[in-house]
Amino acid sequence: MKKVLAMLLSCGMLLAFLAGCNQTTPPPAEGGDTGNVVTIGIFEPLTGDSGAGGKQEMLGMQYANKLTPTIDIGGETYTIELVSADNGSTTDKAPTAAQQLVSAQAAVILGSYGSAVSIAGSPIFAQAGIPAIGVTCTNPQVTEGNDHYFRICFLDPFQGTVLSSFAIEKFQAKKAYCLAELGNDYDVGLTNYFQKAFEEVNGAGSVISENFPNGNADFSSYLNTAKAQGVDVIFAPTSISYATQIIEQAAALGIDIALMAGDTWDNNKVVEAAQGTNLQVFVSTFYQEGGNTEFDTGFKAFLNADPQMLTNNGGNDMISAVSAMGYDSYYVALEAMKLADSVNPQDIMTALWDVDYTGVSGKITFNEVGDAVRDTAYIKAVDTANNTWVFEKEQGI
Repeated sequence: MKKVLAMLLSCGMLLAFLAGCNQTTPPPAEGGDTGNVVTIGIFEPLTGDSGAGGKQEMLGMQYANKLTPTIDIGGETYTIELVSADNGSTTDKAPTAAQQLVSAQAAVILGSYGSAVSIAGSPIFAQAGIPAIGVTCTNPQVTEGNDHYFRICFLDPFQGTVLSSFAIEKFQAKKAYCLAELGNDYDVGLTNYFQKAFEEVNGAGSVISENFPNGNADFSSYLNTAKAQGVDVIFAPTSISYATQIIEQAAALGIDIALMAGDTWDNNKVVEAAQGTNLQVFVSTFYQEGGNTEFDTGFKAFLNADPQMLTNNGGNDMISAVSAMGYDSYYVALEAMKLADSVNPQDIMTALWDVDYTGVSGKITFNEVGDAVRDTAYIKAVDTANNTWVFEKEQGI
């Protein structure tokens, strides 16, 4: 049914496309090359609370573009141009960034790191008739009720349940504490799914849940509450900027309760914050370094060849799962173009339903909602002595 709706949408907007609303080959600069160009829009937070993650996600796309800078469509070769727009990690800036990519005549959008900004930018892409491929935006609302937004990652209902299962299996946890940023769709949604799954096993009231205000910098009262309540795990799936503060303050308070989080904590800044402490930090994520040797080797060489790229990765060549996912999203977009044999956004949107691509993060196909079919997550822990992540296990429900 959803595929049919997408096809109807394609037909309905065909005249607009022919009139030039979504042309993907911009006019050449004066005196420039007249070759074919297809634009892929990168919709990511490059500043703000999620800026570090957005930069790492974009790095995967940039690496893929370096490896595969052209595509053959309809007997012609197109140069693939990446155009980025910074959504600033906030829902008020996201629509403007989305419009910038529409104005750049993007044929397909990749992003965003962060569900709330993805949701905020979505109507702009829908109105323009441009498909978007979510990379690590895990909130169900990203793809609900629309035909243009797809995603290649698992969802929060799955991730929250996986993390609850891990907490119960690893620590025999009977009581948990959840901490989320007030009003943040990702934080609040994921803690709700964790709480639901945890209480199904341990009973109502086995989870203590609190929210902190935006811009909060002192987490000592929240951490002390968790300690006083005698919980077995602390689940705080916040942005990276909050994560480092929580970790540093937990260490200063001598917290010996395991800290758990979702994919946002899969970042080298989290590892650095925990270095030299006695903390136990566990995250769920999409890819573990070592999963694909060819990708790992090539991506590290790509980072180390350019000081700016290395800076955007947090200052070292540790591979974040979001970079692997960004890499895969680029090739999913190319696969859709090949299936459509077109750079028309409407044709790409229709073709995305039939994509069957195996990337470094695994097999990627889409269900009737536009979500990737995923049934496992990677759990990894911070090795505080060696300043790195260590693989813990693959975890399903």
